[in-house]
Order: sequence, then C-alpha cells, then structure tokens
Amino acid sequence: MDLSDSELTESTDDQDFFINFDPEVQSAIEEVLQKKDPLDEKDFNTIDYINNLFPTEQSLSNIDEVVMKFENKIVTIDNEITTIIHGQVEASQEGKEALGEAQSVIKELFFHIKDIKEQAVKSEEMVREITRDIKQLDCAKRNLTLAITTLNHLQILVEGVDNLKVLTQKKLYGEIASPLQGISEVMAHFENYSDIPQIKSLGDQVRQIHSELAEQINLDFREAFSNARSTIPNKQLSQACLVASVLDSSVKKDLLKWFVDLQLEEYNHLFQETEDTAWLDKIDKRYAWLKKNLVDFEDKLGNMFPPNWEVSERIAVQFAHRTREQLSKIMAKRKGEMDVKLLLYAIQKTTAFENLLSRKFTGITITEENPQLVVDNIDNPEFLSVFDGLIGKCFVPHLEIYIDSVDKNLCELLERFIIDEKQVRMNKIKVRSCTFGNFQSKPTEATETQASILPSCPDLFVFYKKSLIQCAQLDKGKTMLGLTNVFRKYLELYAEKLLQNNLPKMEPQSLGTSVSMLTRDIQKMSTSGLIQNFSSLLKEGDAVKLSREEQGRICCILTTAEYCVETTQQLSDKLKQKIEPSLADQVDFTKEQDNFHKVISNCIQILVQDLENACEPALTAMSKIQWQSIDAVGDQSPYISSICNHLKNNVPTVRDNLSQSRKYFVQFCLRFVNQFIPKFVQTVYKCKPMNTEGAEQLLLDAHMLKTALLNLPSVGSQVGRPPPVAYTKVVTKGMTKAEMILKVVMTPIEPNKNFVEQCRKLLPDCQLSEYYKILDMKSVKRQEHAVLVELFKSK
Repeated sequence: MDLSDSELTESTDDQDFFINFDPEVQSAIEEVLQKKDPLDEKDFNTIDYINNLFPTEQSLSNIDEVVMKFENKIVTIDNEITTIIHGQVEASQEGKEALGEAQSVIKELFFHIKDIKEQAVKSEEMVREITRDIKQLDCAKRNLTLAITTLNHLQILVEGVDNLKVLTQKKLYGEIASPLQGISEVMAHFENYSDIPQIKSLGDQVRQIHSELAEQINLDFREAFSNARSTIPNKQLSQACLVASVLDSSVKKDLLKWFVDLQLEEYNHLFQETEDTAWLDKIDKRYAWLKKNLVDFEDKLGNMFPPNWEVSERIAVQFAHRTREQLSKIMAKRKGEMDVKLLLYAIQKTTAFENLLSRKFTGITITEENPQLVVDNIDNPEFLSVFDGLIGKCFVPHLEIYIDSVDKNLCELLERFIIDEKQVRMNKIKVRSCTFGNFQSKPTEATETQASILPSCPDLFVFYKKSLIQCAQLDKGKTMLGLTNVFRKYLELYAEKLLQNNLPKMEPQSLGTSVSMLTRDIQKMSTSGLIQNFSSLLKEGDAVKLSREEQGRICCILTTAEYCVETTQQLSDKLKQKIEPSLADQVDFTKEQDNFHKVISNCIQILVQDLENACEPALTAMSKIQWQSIDAVGDQSPYISSICNHLKNNVPTVRDNLSQSRKYFVQFCLRFVNQFIPKFVQTVYKCKPMNTEGAEQLLLDAHMLKTALLNLPSVGSQVGRPPPVAYTKVVTKGMTKAEMILKVVMTPIEPNKNFVEQCRKLLPDCQLSEYYKILDMKSVKRQEHAVLVELFKSK
C-alpha cells in the first residue's frame, strides 16, 4: 500500500536536517565505503523507500520484523560509533605525547646549534689573528718585488739608452732592433712615473733616439736609391727595415709611401696624358708594365723588406689607384672618341688584371686602410675580392655607351625578328630550346597538332641573358637599372610587333547570299517536309573562317606569350638578385607581363570569335524556321548537327595546339560558352510564333546542344576527361534557362493564373522584357497581354 504525501509530511520535514556533501566528497565516501545501501544515496526519498518495503496492504503483516531489523541495525551502528569515539580519544592522547617529545627534541637541537655557532665565531677570530701577520708579510713581499722589478727596469733603461746611442751612431741596425723593442716595453712600465725628473729625462732620450733612427733610416734609403731606381739589396737596409717596424707606425708608412712612389715614377712618365700609350686602346700595356716591374722588384729587392710589409701588394694597389685616376681624367677629356667596342675592351682587360691581383695577393693592405669594406660585403654572395672594381669603377660613369649599344642591338634584333616572321609565317616552326641562367624554359618542337613558341622568343631572352651577365661584371648599380629599362622597352615592343600585330584580323560576320537564299527557300518549303529537307540549305556562305594554319599561328602566339610571362618573371627575379639591394625595388616588369596577358586574352578571343562565326549561320537558320508549322517531333534538327560539326572540326585543333597550355584551352571553352549560350537563348526568343510541337522540337534540340557543349572540352578526343566543374556549371545554368523558356512556351495559356505561376516557377529571374518575348513566341494577342502582364507583376 502506497503512503500519501500528507501522511509523511512530518517525516519529510526532517530532511532539512540532512547533511549535503560536495560531489567530490560524496564520491570519495562512496569509494571508501563501497556500499550500495539505498539509505546512502544522495537523492534518497523516504516515501519511495517505504513504498518499496510495503508495496501492498498484505505486506504490512511483517512490519514488526522490519521494525526489529532496523532497531538491530541502529544498535549495531551505535556500537560502532562508540568504538570509534573511544579510538579517537586514545589517538588524541598519543598525539599529545608525540608532540611533547618533538618539542623537547627541538629545544635540545636549538642549544646544540647555538653552541656550534659560538665555537665558529671563536675559530674565525683565531684564524684572523693567525693570518694578520701573513698578510703583512705578503704585502711587504709584493712591494719588495715591485721595487726590485722597477730597479731592474731602470737599470735596463739606463744601460739600454747609452747602448742605443752608441749603436745608432755606428748604424748597427742589426743590433738595435732587439734592445729597441725591449726599451719600448720598459718605457711602458714607467708611464705612471713620468713626473719623476730622472724618468722624464730618460723618456726624452728614448724619443730622441727614435727620431734620430727614423731620420737616419730614411736618409740611408734615399742615398741607396739616389742614383738609380733600384739597387742591389744589402744587409744594412734589410736590418733597418726591422728597426723601422719597431719605431712608430708613421715611420714605416712614410718610408713605404716614398719607396712605392719611387717605383712608380717610370709608370707616371710613360703613361702621362700626352702619351699615345695613355689611351684605352693601349690599356693592356699599363698592366704589362706592372707585371714586368713586379717580377724585377721581387727578384732584386723582394728579400730586402720583411714579408709582412707586403711591398709588392702595396706597389700593385698604388698602381691601381693611379691608373684609375689617370683613366678617369683622360676619358672625361676624350669622351667623344669612345665607343662601346673600345670601352668593353678596356673593361675586359681591366677585369682580367683585377682577377690576377686577387689571385696573387691577399688584399690585406686594402683592408688595413678600409676594414669596413669586408664587413659590408661579408654576407654578399656576389662579392669577389677587395680588388674587384679597384680600377674598373672609373668606367662606370661612361657605361651609358654600353646601354645605348644594347638598345641599338636589340632594335636591330627586333627588326630581324619581324622580317624573319614574315618569311616563315606560313611555314611550320621548329623551336630551339632556351635556358636563361637558372631560368626554366619549356618550348617544344612544333608538330601538326601541337603549338610551339616563336623561335625569336628564346633568341631574345638568350640576348637578355648575355647582356645581364656582361652588365653584372661591369656595374650592378645604375647601369644595371638602365639595362632593366631597356629590357622592359623591348619586351613591350616584342609583345606589340611580334605577337599582337601578327594575329589575324577578324572581320565582322557576313553571311552573304547563301543565308538569304536559305531563308527564302525555307519560307517556300512545305510544313511536312520542313525538318527533313532543309539540311541541304545550311551552308556557311561567305562567313569568315580561320584556316588550320591560322589557328595554329594564333595558338603559337598564345604559347609564346605564356612563355614570355613566365620567363619575364624569372628575368625580374634574376635582376633583383644581381642589382644593388637599394635599387631592387625599381625592378618591375608588371606592365610588360600585363601586355603578354593581353596578347593571350586576344588570342583566346579571336579563336572564340572564329568558332562563333562558324556557328552563326546555323543560329540564323534556326530563327528563320516556321516553328508554328511543325506537326511532329523528330530527331535533332540539321542546324544543331551543323553546330556540333563545327565544334568537332575546330575545338580538337585548338585543344591539340594548346596541349602544353591546358589552362588557356579551358579559358577558351569557358569564354566560348559564356558568349555562345546567351546568343543561343536570344535566338530562341526569335523563334516565333511557335506551336507546342515546335517547342517540343526546339526543346529536344536544346537538350542535344547542351549535351554537345558539356562534352566540348573532350570532343573528338580518344581520352575521356571530365570537364572542369566551373565549366559544367556555366553550361548547365545557361542551357537550363533555354530549356525552361521552351517549357514555359509549351504550357497552356489557359488558365492564365496557372500559366503565370508556371512561368515564375520555371524562370524565377524572368524580367518583364523576357516575359513579353515569351508571350510573342506563344502568339498571344495584344489585347490579352494586359491581363497576363498584370498577373505576372502581381506574382
């Protein structure tokens, strides 16, 4: 028997005293107890529990047993609680005892630590007392050592000064170098004692000896070389060089400057501006003179100088500086006599000479004077050596002659391309492969079904490559930028004169007399034999049609333009890599690439227009058929067959010619259907008036044309290839509209409401102007237009 809520009101009020634990605590309790007693459930319900115990009135008969069971359980729980409480009391007492013991141990440990700390303080004081005397003795030792060392140095200085005076007077340079170095080091020890008169006096004497030695060594060298530009090396001068290395750096620098100038006196005389040998055509004689004189110098005098003086390199570097200055002056004065051949000859000889210097010498004398030169170029992969451009930079201001020459050569090359193209226009073209540095080219040989690129295109880029490499050796600054502008100029001219101007000119469609005759004959034909007999009247007449050779030439120009786009981008990247980083942003071939893209677009448009022209007579014939006279639906009409034949005859030729440019063939197909399908839809509107059978026939024709257009990219191909999704969407959308128009035409005009609803359903985007055309196709009378138009507008 179930208890009512009213009977347990008192018992449910006791739930307010229940303890509710957090979910985590409750979960932990359940995990420990591992019991499934209903009384332990978090959502325990007293009523449900009692009802489970006594589900019926008969079950109340054993209520005494249940009560006794619960009383026994209560007693058991009370006993467990009592035991736990006793255990807790004992545990608390044991905890207090353990805590007391811990506190006692901590107190004892504290006293031990305090005792250790006091002993450590006493030990430290004892050590301090012991080491006090040791520190005093150590300080005394240092002072004594310093005093002895200073006295030692003072003795060396006094004796050394006296000895140097004697050796200097006797010019015994071999015995001077070592003590002179030692005295210089000793003097550095007395820098802090320069205010002591005796030390100051010794320092003055040392400086005086340095001055006398410098003057004496210079005098000895000048006397030795006074009567001749060279002399036999002697031991005294060689030892004097060792002394000069110890003296102030200016002594060595001045001596070397005088000696190098002495070695170049003959060069200055032989190649002064007034001499014939000074001009660029004799520039190799300058370099030959230095080679010969360096060999003579190293044979006769090379051992006289220390190797680290790098005298040969210094002579070569000074020669390079003077040559650059002399050439700059003479070229400025005789600029009118220069031509590109002479300029490039001089640059070639100069570059070879600079390469020779870089192989023979380390360049250390240049980096000593300008260490930033190496720092600035350490990460530059184009940096060759410090000798690169040492002389050649004098030619940079005159390199506009080279740029003008490249411009002239490209002009002549372009004219030759134009002449050659006229001669071979009707012939098959065989392409030569081209590699532009690391530029990748992909020209292929022309076949009967595959377009190639014009042979002039690789020739042009080969010329560009050679010019770029040559200019990179001359100058990577403004000259390279000037060359870039010339490249841009002739890429634009190539796109215009070799590509755009060689495209066939498409004239407007002219259907001629055949279509007019076709129209007249169609109008005379009987209705019953209309579809079967007018196929013989479908002719192209005078329609402009490209020959296969012309189609191939257009595809050839397209692939050439594509090749130019790709190679121009690679050319741009190479120029940016070669040119100075500060000028890289000015290298931009975007305009030229756009020109080639325009050529590609024009090629595609001409091919599309040609295919449209071929299909135009069929569309015209379609619009002239008397569709209201059709009495039976047959196979596809001859004009559809004509369109399909044109597609089969033209598209495979274009596809095969563009086999290496698949994306542009897809563009050709897309552009054709985007232009042809709207034209077909407009032609459908012209097929009026039309009866139901005529609409059914035209619907069949539209479906067949849709199938042919969907298969257009692979028409005539042995390899089945699904068309691109974007292409399929365009064809499906456009041709579906034509089919829906015809289905609307097939819909009965009565009742008017149903007709308008069907029109809106099949053509949701139908405009009012198109709606009028549909009414005309159905031959709706003008007086009925108003009602139908109002219904159309209301929908």
